[in-house]
Amino acid sequence: MPVFIGRDREVRRCYGFDEIALVPGSVTINPDEVDISLRIGGVKLETPFLASAMDGVVDARFAAAMGKLGGLAVMNLDGINTRYEKPREVVAKIAAASPSEATRLVQELYKEPIKESLIAKRVKEIKAAGVRCAVSCVPQNADSFGSIAEKAGCDVFFVQSTVATVRHKATKYKPFDFKRFCKTLKIPVVVGNTVTYDVTLELMEAGASGVLVGVGPGAACTTRGVLGLGVPQVTATVDCGAARDHYYKRTGRYVPIITDGGMSTGGDICKAIACGSDGVMVGSAFARAKEAPGLGYHWGMATPHSNLPRGTRIHVGVTGTLEEILIGPSRTDDGSQNLIGALRTCMGSVGAATIREMQMTEIIIAPSIRTEGKIFQKAQNIGMAKA
Repeated sequence: MPVFIGRDREVRRCYGFDEIALVPGSVTINPDEVDISLRIGGVKLETPFLASAMDGVVDARFAAAMGKLGGLAVMNLDGINTRYEKPREVVAKIAAASPSEATRLVQELYKEPIKESLIAKRVKEIKAAGVRCAVSCVPQNADSFGSIAEKAGCDVFFVQSTVATVRHKATKYKPFDFKRFCKTLKIPVVVGNTVTYDVTLELMEAGASGVLVGVGPGAACTTRGVLGLGVPQVTATVDCGAARDHYYKRTGRYVPIITDGGMSTGGDICKAIACGSDGVMVGSAFARAKEAPGLGYHWGMATPHSNLPRGTRIHVGVTGTLEEILIGPSRTDDGSQNLIGALRTCMGSVGAATIREMQMTEIIIAPSIRTEGKIFQKAQNIGMAKA
């Protein structure tokens, strides 16, 4: 049914995580027996959890810890880790800044030139821990950084921008050629970000081994406020998932989509998978880990932009170890820990033995799902009232 916001201006109703719920299945499965693995090209991960390429979340030490727990941490090659020999000391300065000084300080510290020698060094540090290595950069740096990272032993390369398209138009510089880049690199290339069916399809046709879904939903991102851009993650994931399925039916090549941002609890992550995602990229939940370099703070990749920042530094606190956040035992009551346990339990409850089966879960529109019967939690600011 068409919806109009004014004369002749038709719009579409879109949905976020707080507006839907998953329906329990008629068959249930032992949570310990479900398969939650994720494959990106030739790289298979034990879990579908990726840590966002944010400097307050991922450095070599954190990437090693994440990899040993079955996930994949993505390091930002445009950030602190490739500008400074001792990145944790620099990150600590950002964490110690007052709210009014944080953005200015971030912009100042990111003026330090990127040192290409540090790219290879960081990749080798991660690989020395015996885990998979993933790195990310903006399209402008991908050609030069991609070959360096690949030679150093990188396993997956991410190319990320606020909005990624294959058909970028420019007269003052040569647009980045996604198709050529994906063909040149011998390792899987994940591209993002997008929120639409058509662009997802074109990125897959260009050779992407994975597509990141999400424009502006992250806890530290201000894109939606600064630019007015974004589609709620439920609708964005469903649309991009439909493109993946169409592409798979037509070509026989399965390209995973990864919902990136907007998920603060295990319930959000379960809903993202049910909406069609193959994996999730999470920032704020992992920024709370003791192993994260940000000391309870993190900031968006576009925060240091010199002209138009589209991110901010936020305080999330340190709530536990990465192991507690990923696999428990949970010591919080708001769904922010034991994320893997939450996903396994939900899959068992809806009767999904695999991620692909989870994507077929019945979904209902339920705007009261977070508030129904939760008056005491709201009044006492506990449990779901904090999520």
